[in-house]
Amino acid sequence: MAAFISLILVGLYLQEATAVIHSLRYFYTASSGVPDFPSYVSVGLVDDVQISYCDSRTNINVPKQEWMKEVSSEHPNYWEEETATCLGKQQVFKANIEIAKQRFKQTGGVHVYQQMYGCEWDDETGEVKGYDQIGYDGEDFLFLDLQTLTWIAPVQQAVITKNKWDNNRAAIENERSYLTQTCPEWLKKYLSYGRSSLMREDLPSVSILQKSSSSPISCFATGFYPNRAEMFWSIDRVEIHDGVNRGEILPNNDGTFQMTVDIDLSSVPPEDWTNYECVFQFSGISIFHRLENPKRNNEGNSVILLLFQFNLNVQKEKPPETNIPDVHRKLNTVIL
Repeated sequence: MAAFISLILVGLYLQEATAVIHSLRYFYTASSGVPDFPSYVSVGLVDDVQISYCDSRTNINVPKQEWMKEVSSEHPNYWEEETATCLGKQQVFKANIEIAKQRFKQTGGVHVYQQMYGCEWDDETGEVKGYDQIGYDGEDFLFLDLQTLTWIAPVQQAVITKNKWDNNRAAIENERSYLTQTCPEWLKKYLSYGRSSLMREDLPSVSILQKSSSSPISCFATGFYPNRAEMFWSIDRVEIHDGVNRGEILPNNDGTFQMTVDIDLSSVPPEDWTNYECVFQFSGISIFHRLENPKRNNEGNSVILLLFQFNLNVQKEKPPETNIPDVHRKLNTVIL
């Protein structure tokens, strides 16, 4: 099928860089009854980029980014401490999954015990948020409320642990200190190591395509980084929701991201299509793609294709140097 290619009016608005919320998160997973899979896995991520990995088969914590090796120059024992944490949590998690099985009156089968904790830091306001969440078999089991410094038990089987941990005020205060002070300081340190990768900003190639006169119109953006982006359809710069299907942000093989937003204009006269814009927003930049009247091929189908690409590198300042505690992490994991 022959395709008619036409340029579509594009507006680019460069605004002041907006604030970015950076994150440091750790995921720990213990499992039982899962064949050919490690019984324990730990993963660390900065801004959703994996920085470390350890499991019960290798029993060694290793860097997953080249720039993470720099930490050893300032903290020579860093990876040895990470490995010790992996081995210690592995034993505690093995005990906890057995305790959880008893409380839920389970014997065999597949079961998973998980913990996710970490912090977020707003690089403009300096606001910090911390979290510690525990799940069992895919459901919430316990989570820490930093406002009240108490544990929340969504299920009855976790109440005994909540009461036990709430009464350990020293441990809660230690966790508060880690999540609100130590964690964000180490997050800034990791950002300084990986700033050329983590803090780069790549704008996307954007295409708009309608396969036939009855199919939705797709606005497709690919090649952008990081994954904090928005894309939507609008009329007169007002976002619209009717007939719009927004896809998830998905990773590309090269570490960048892609996303698609479809709109159904089958009930809209083609002459009114010029009122519609696809808007891509990213780190203070808004890119507007206005539709034009569709072309028709010999079979009566309409094909609209837009290809547009920016090559804009926005450099942000290096995070400030801070006095990082020698004990970079972790929280003490205790028996349920």
